[in-house]
Formats: sequence, C-alpha cells, structure tokens
Amino acid sequence: MNYIRHLSAVFEKMDKESQVTPYHISLYMALFRKWNNNFFNNPISIARGEMMVLAKIGSTNTYIRSLRELDQLGFIKYNPSRSRHRGSLIYMFIFDNTGEQDVRPYKNNYKTNTHNMEIKEKNLTPSTKESTNWSGYGPEIPPSEQHIQIYFEEKGSPPVEGEKFFNYYQSNGWLIGGKSKMKDWKAAARNWILNQKKFNSKTKKDNPQKKLSKSGSSKLNQDKNYNTPL
Repeated sequence: MNYIRHLSAVFEKMDKESQVTPYHISLYMALFRKWNNNFFNNPISIARGEMMVLAKIGSTNTYIRSLRELDQLGFIKYNPSRSRHRGSLIYMFIFDNTGEQDVRPYKNNYKTNTHNMEIKEKNLTPSTKESTNWSGYGPEIPPSEQHIQIYFEEKGSPPVEGEKFFNYYQSNGWLIGGKSKMKDWKAAARNWILNQKKFNSKTKKDNPQKKLSKSGSSKLNQDKNYNTPL
C-alpha cells in the first residue's frame, strides 16, 4: 500500500461525505499514525486517553461518537472493548488498491528485519468489513505493550503480569536468559505465565505453615504468666 495514494483516496471520500466533521478528520489521522506504527497490520489496539490526546479531542462523548460514525461511514471497523484492561480494536480499511509497496511517513524506532516487516495477515478493504475474525498480534519484537497485556488477559493472566513481562524484557533488550535474542514473544509470554502459576502455587502451600507458626507463637504468649518473677 502506498500511504500517499491511500490518504488521497480517504480525503476524497471525506470530501463527498457531508457528515464528516473536523473531529472525524483529526481522529482518523490519529488512528492512521497508530496503524503506521503497527506496520499497517490489522487490527490496532487503542486506548481512549491516548487517542483523545493525539486527536486533540477533549470530550469523551465526542470521541466515542466520532469513532462510531467513522465506522458507519465505512472508513474503519470499530470493535469496542468492554474491559478496563483491554483496548478497543480498530481495523483500518485500505483505500489504495494499486498494490504498490508501502511507504511509511513516520520513522519507527523498532529495529526489525525485512522478514518481520512482511504483513502476516491480510489487510482489510471495505468489501471485507463483515468477514473478519483475526486476533491481530504480529510477530515483531519488541511487541506493543498493549498487545502483550491483551495476550496475557486472553491466557487468563492479569494484565499487570503482561506489564511486568514487557518491562523486564524491555530493560534487557529482549534477550532470553540475558544472552539469546528473543524469536517468539508469545512463547516467552506463555513460559512467563506458567512460571508465575508455579510460583503462586508454591506460595499458597507455604502460607498455611507460616500462619500456624504465627498462631502457635501467639498462643504461647497468651498462656504465659507475667506475674511469675524472672
């Protein structure tokens, strides 16, 4: 996809829609920036606070209404999230069908090779709006922290564990054992979850013994006669 042709087609469509407001335009451009950072893969996970800042929208009601109307007008597919810990998912439609190689307008700090930059999932077009059912987590390393938290939640682990996972590997350069470069962050995440479950299980087994010892020592103190001379 050529982003210049894509945006030109989007603006042309917006010019023809009388319902489009400046809020729609600014919000779409904010979504486009997130899409670009995700290497034009679908879907993208968004957080309301971040998107409102990027789009310069101060009202929550205006933000949500603009998202829904962009969906209704056929610019995006909006899958709202019902969880505080999980971002809403946005599928961006491609309006450039020339098949040209994509050209990104923004620089990205992620170091990745050509293989990782290949699109693993098919991108959406307006005609495929109703036929999508993808998870949308790419193999790029480092992955998005939001994607990690969503993945942890799907595996039944608290999102805070996803945050710990991200911070740990972000601090060591995404190395396994401090030496080998990570190849599959999902596999590493599953190992993290398994180890966390083992640790929690061990902790639960140890806690009753500690409680007994504490209760025992408390009982001894209660039976002690403090009137007896030393």
